[in-house]
Amino acid sequence: MYKILKSTDQGLDELELEHLEKGYWLDIVAPSVEELQEIAAATKIQMDFLSAALDEEEKSRIEVEDDQILILVDIPFLRSNKDYDTLPLGIVVTEEGIATICLEPNAVTADFGTHNSKMFSTFKKTRFLFQILYKSATLYLKYIRIIIRRTDELEIHLRQSMENSELFNLLDLQKSLTYFSTSLRSNSIVLERLLRLRNATQSQHLIKVYEEDEDLLDDVIIEYKQAVEMVEMYSHILNSMMEVFASIISNNLNLVMKFLASVTIILAIPTLISGLWGMNVPVPFAENPFGFIIVISLAACIAIGTAFLLWKKRMF
Repeated sequence: MYKILKSTDQGLDELELEHLEKGYWLDIVAPSVEELQEIAAATKIQMDFLSAALDEEEKSRIEVEDDQILILVDIPFLRSNKDYDTLPLGIVVTEEGIATICLEPNAVTADFGTHNSKMFSTFKKTRFLFQILYKSATLYLKYIRIIIRRTDELEIHLRQSMENSELFNLLDLQKSLTYFSTSLRSNSIVLERLLRLRNATQSQHLIKVYEEDEDLLDDVIIEYKQAVEMVEMYSHILNSMMEVFASIISNNLNLVMKFLASVTIILAIPTLISGLWGMNVPVPFAENPFGFIIVISLAACIAIGTAFLLWKKRMF
């Protein structure tokens, strides 16, 4: 699936692949092999560039050819209300236009449409590229703040009761932050390479950076640095929380085992005494009419004394 948009004075016009015009934006989402072949034939974009973002394991990078540049970055992706992940987003800049390729519909490219067509221009390829990267950075920050709020809520619940479902939710958030951390580091390397490319003669005709673009690029770098710092800080906090709760669970288990061991010892005393006096041999108090009461009292006194000693040793 794909759509081709072009900025005009009235907003955005949708173009056909057979009638491409300079300054287009080609937005490709989960394309078929036939669609990729049609796009490659019409735009002259290399098939390797078009298919790079369709591999979930593809790493962030920049590749430069004479007439096109591939910028591959990881963007945050919300799979469900409890599951955050990252997806590769390919951005191909050519002399004629710009193309974005992704495996699934995403919040980054979806933010650019008719509802805010005045905020961007498909003609200004470099600025549009930086706006896409800026949107990705702000989305990372948004999801990180959501993860932080959910972590605080789970911590409050876990302080009151240890439930497996909440621990699993905490583990999912920890995994999400790990994915974010890895992707943000890779994206930061891509931004550093992009900074060097803006002055390279090989790519100056494709990436033309003006003064307002410099400010936007600085904002992108700042947002990514902030996201990296937040992810690292809260990853450490979340790891510490998981270790603390694991220690609490282990300690609670030890307390339960100590209590059960103490109860077992106390209950074993009357059982032992009754077993001794129940044997079919002569035993003390056998002829005494109050023998049963004496034996029961003896077992009770020993059990109470043992319970007192165990209590003094904080066994329960």
